[in-house]
Amino acid sequence: MKTEIIIAGFGGQGVLSMGKILAYSGLMENKEVTWMPAYGPEQRGGTANVTVIVSDERISSPILSKYDVAIVLNQPSLDKFEPKLKLGGILIYDGFGVFNPPTREDISVYRINAMDKATEMKNSKVFNMIVLGGLLKVCAVVSTDGLKKALKKSLPERHHNLIPLNMQAVEEGMSIITKER
Repeated sequence: MKTEIIIAGFGGQGVLSMGKILAYSGLMENKEVTWMPAYGPEQRGGTANVTVIVSDERISSPILSKYDVAIVLNQPSLDKFEPKLKLGGILIYDGFGVFNPPTREDISVYRINAMDKATEMKNSKVFNMIVLGGLLKVCAVVSTDGLKKALKKSLPERHHNLIPLNMQAVEEGMSIITKER
């Protein structure tokens, strides 16, 4: 099975690291992966997106024009990537960053209030892990065990004490994501 994912938002929201952790998770589960970031010169505050492909078979190209899953964290990203979802695709959006909700009727739409949950957890840095948890709930592209292994592999050892908090954020994301249609 192959899943083609775009994650998009503002720089500083953890978009690129979310994609990197997702790709590492696939590697930990012996899957084929690609991770292709794109961001403006501003980085923090500018737009950023990352394409991640996770597959059981060899991936021919990391360049995509249509996606199975789109995770959008702000209105400009929704406007740009909602039309690029495949028929029957999955769109996940953060309720804080999107003020005009998705309109397509031929896709599955999920809302996750990740910014609100990160504020409730008193740690804005877990925002992206909450969103990642929501993704894994609706599209189990990797397992939470693979995700935990990826965190160990991708985080410097001095930050391994943050893994339990990140995994808690993943669980929170799994519990708060809601299907709109």
